[in-house]
Amino acid sequence: MRIRFKAWARPELESSSFYVLEPETIKGKWREQFKKPNNQLHLELGCGKGGFISKISVQNPDINYIAIDLVDAMLGLAKRKIEETYKNNNRQTDNILITRFDIERILLIFDKTDAIDRIYINFCNPWPKGKHRKKRLTHTRQLEKYKEFLKPGGEIYFKTDDDDLFESSLTYFEETGFEIIKKTYDLHSEYCPKNIETEHEEMFSKQGIKIKALIAKL
Repeated sequence: MRIRFKAWARPELESSSFYVLEPETIKGKWREQFKKPNNQLHLELGCGKGGFISKISVQNPDINYIAIDLVDAMLGLAKRKIEETYKNNNRQTDNILITRFDIERILLIFDKTDAIDRIYINFCNPWPKGKHRKKRLTHTRQLEKYKEFLKPGGEIYFKTDDDDLFESSLTYFEETGFEIIKKTYDLHSEYCPKNIETEHEEMFSKQGIKIKALIAKL
């Protein structure tokens, strides 16, 4: 998603209590950054404007969350969305951290000590051209990286509107040793009380596009 430059975003992020400016410095120490370090630790890759992470984190105070995106402007909007959501629920932002980083280089900021329990990948760029497919967040190259810090038995939750990306991702997960424990080609036709819609999900659904989803277990 393209987004206009926002001059306020970086300084506002750097002044935030839940923004991590230099994530490389806490590689292997993410759990220690939270008030309750023994809680489960969930990670969203590509959090966008924060619609998903703000809702799920405020609803689950006994789970710690990390959200990553590459664009300052996007993270700035996510930061504001998180603050708004927590304020509306009379909650302190003590179970969430956000940071700016290139997910292709994710092993520079996480290792097995971080023991992530769950990864969320929501409506990532499908990179349809063959030469760009290695950039997909569900490509085998990326999945092998996630295995380095995902806890044994940990899960990846993946949602997309893109048919080709979904079909290819099923193969990627199987090739890298993940077990697909659930999949659907029409998420909204099922009863999913815990499903939290993202901004993209709502938009695509209104257009009549079916949402594909899976849960993969390591």
